[in-house]
Amino acid sequence: MSKPIPISLTNEEQCYLEKVVRSPSAQARDVLRSRIVLLAADRLSNREIAQRLDCNINTARLWRNRFFALGIKGLKDLKGRGRKPTYDENKKAEIIASTLTPPEQATHWSARRLGKKVGVSKSTVHRIWKAHNLKPHLEKTFKYSRDPMLLEKVVDIVGLYLNPPEGALVLSVDEKSQIQALERSQPMLPLGPGRPAARTHDYKRNGTTTLYAALNLTEPEVLGRCSKRHRHQEFISFMREIDKLYPTGEIHLILDNYATHKQPKVEKWFERRPRYHRHFTPTSASWMNMVEAWFSILTRQRIRRGSFTSEITLQKSIHKYIRDWNKHPVPFKWVKTSEEVLRHYDIANFRTEH
Repeated sequence: MSKPIPISLTNEEQCYLEKVVRSPSAQARDVLRSRIVLLAADRLSNREIAQRLDCNINTARLWRNRFFALGIKGLKDLKGRGRKPTYDENKKAEIIASTLTPPEQATHWSARRLGKKVGVSKSTVHRIWKAHNLKPHLEKTFKYSRDPMLLEKVVDIVGLYLNPPEGALVLSVDEKSQIQALERSQPMLPLGPGRPAARTHDYKRNGTTTLYAALNLTEPEVLGRCSKRHRHQEFISFMREIDKLYPTGEIHLILDNYATHKQPKVEKWFERRPRYHRHFTPTSASWMNMVEAWFSILTRQRIRRGSFTSEITLQKSIHKYIRDWNKHPVPFKWVKTSEEVLRHYDIANFRTEH
């Protein structure tokens, strides 16, 4: 019997093979091959390796010899090995084309239904979908702004975010309306090991409130006020609070296109105060108003899982959250340029006009 080929490992090869052996996600065949080489480097014979790893002696000999000849690369399967594909490229193209064309009696394909149509198994459809990142069961919503001043407004607001006027105050102002005071029918079940927090699906609705908020982008703080109604009177009242809190200096307000913000009495209020400069987001693009991001944080952290016995309880909870936020405020920073924002829109017409 010929002596087994001696194996010696470099530090890099030793570390790589040991990493594969320890990895919980490595395939079993890769772990076995790595162990064979490591034991071969410890001067064990093929028979001893086979006994220790409970494998065939020919398997131990094969991977020892492959490593000796090709190194780490020799531990991978050769091209052309394994089961030959059952379906050719034409069948794959047919499945992809069918996926992109909705069925007549449904909005999208399921793997089982499409497999039955093209004569393959649902597993085959799944594999092809995964390989080409096709997900018929998912959908996203979108809304393109048709604002004729889209280009100017995007450049204006992004410029205000990235290069605010020196010495001026920049406030992102909006209202979050119809916040419901929902009282759960039973107390919430707390979080536990292996168990998420849980709430009942049924509730009692104890009224709604509207939150007017101003996010200070110069100094990261929030000014907020809850109101029963959502009219221009409440908006002007909130603006008076801002006026008292910041009695001097130039103020730039970022607002969406809600009718309240352009009501005639509101227009007159701003005309009497020339230190205020309003910047309106494009229509259908209120997401450019950064206070919307803070509203999302408020909803996730305080409102969605809350249980409120009355509208007053809800308002007190929101005001307390604002006070706690302002003790350790988190700054908001806009990072997208106007060019990056406009890539999401079809602005060919705007470019030709300007």
